[in-house]
Amino acid sequence: MTTTTTTRSLPMLTAAEIASHNSAKSCYVTINHRKVYDVSAFLDEHPGGGDLILEYAGKDITHIMQDEVSHEHSQAAYEALDELYLVGILATPEEEAKLLTKDNRDSFQLKERRTTVQKTSNEGTDDQAETNLFVLTDFSKDYAVNKFIDLEKPLLMQILFGGFSKEFYLDQVHRPRHYGKGSAPIFGNILEPLSLTAWYVVPSIWIPVDLYCIYITAQGLPTWGVVFLYALGLFIFSLIEYLLHRFIFHLDKYLPDNSISLTVHFLLHGVHHYLPMDKNRLVMPPTLLMALAYPLYRLAHLLFPYYIAMGIFSGAFMGYILYDCTHYFLHHKRLPAVMKSTKKYHLDHHYKNYDLGFGVTSRFWDVIFGTELLGDSPRSKGL
Repeated sequence: MTTTTTTRSLPMLTAAEIASHNSAKSCYVTINHRKVYDVSAFLDEHPGGGDLILEYAGKDITHIMQDEVSHEHSQAAYEALDELYLVGILATPEEEAKLLTKDNRDSFQLKERRTTVQKTSNEGTDDQAETNLFVLTDFSKDYAVNKFIDLEKPLLMQILFGGFSKEFYLDQVHRPRHYGKGSAPIFGNILEPLSLTAWYVVPSIWIPVDLYCIYITAQGLPTWGVVFLYALGLFIFSLIEYLLHRFIFHLDKYLPDNSISLTVHFLLHGVHHYLPMDKNRLVMPPTLLMALAYPLYRLAHLLFPYYIAMGIFSGAFMGYILYDCTHYFLHHKRLPAVMKSTKKYHLDHHYKNYDLGFGVTSRFWDVIFGTELLGDSPRSKGL
């Protein structure tokens, strides 16, 4: 490996100028009270939600970037900031007084030490791939380095006909990328809308359905029975959530090593780990939900009398609604302090170890089944 020093000119900015960039339209932050970054374009892609960045708009973020409780950022994240968002240097009070004039305002030289990997044609690929996983993915560079998916083209056909081995696919799909331009195309044709679902579709469509199920249950059972079965259904769904996430969505080790299996995995859950901040692929499309929910609906009616089955199903169905909405908020909204640990837990599943931490709304079943994600077992190679 060789270390090189490069120099580029960056404008000097005053503290007052930086502090004025404190909105979603123009958001500046500093690190080490020196480097200035314009992160306006990254607000929608930030794993903690744009609101968390806006809280520090116009301020220094050195401490929060290193905060293990919030989300300790990797070296790759700092490299990404320098590569994509560095726009200036914060002038010290002395520099403001002596140097910040019209003549030399843009003459400040920032020397950067950069480590580059010298490799033969078959060496160093993994190291270079990891250092090039930018916060906001450089599409051409990512594809050139990793030889996986070109984010400028429809994803489905690339997975189906890419000829990837299972080992390579699983490694790449669990290295988070950040698209930054809405939603990456999966089909690239008239089927594309089927893969996109805004979060509010879930409560808008399914809460009325759930209320109707409660109404039916109340026709045959007393109020206390409806409440008990509803609560039971909510509890049962918490287990279903865990089992689905662990044994269906993350059936990684047991996937057959062929392109069809990998494509199904990608459509079902792999794309979410590949592009975890895609707002329109964080909740389940209605068609997929019906395909998964109907067998469970039939099972409930096979095991229990009609009204009892409806009561349990209505509670479990509300469990799903809460799960999907919570999942979206964990990725894209700043939540109350009481939910902070839940948010960090799920983001650690994406950015540290995808083999653990399968509970989304709760870690209860992770504790019961020994899959709790603690803070000392990083695995994921994303940011």
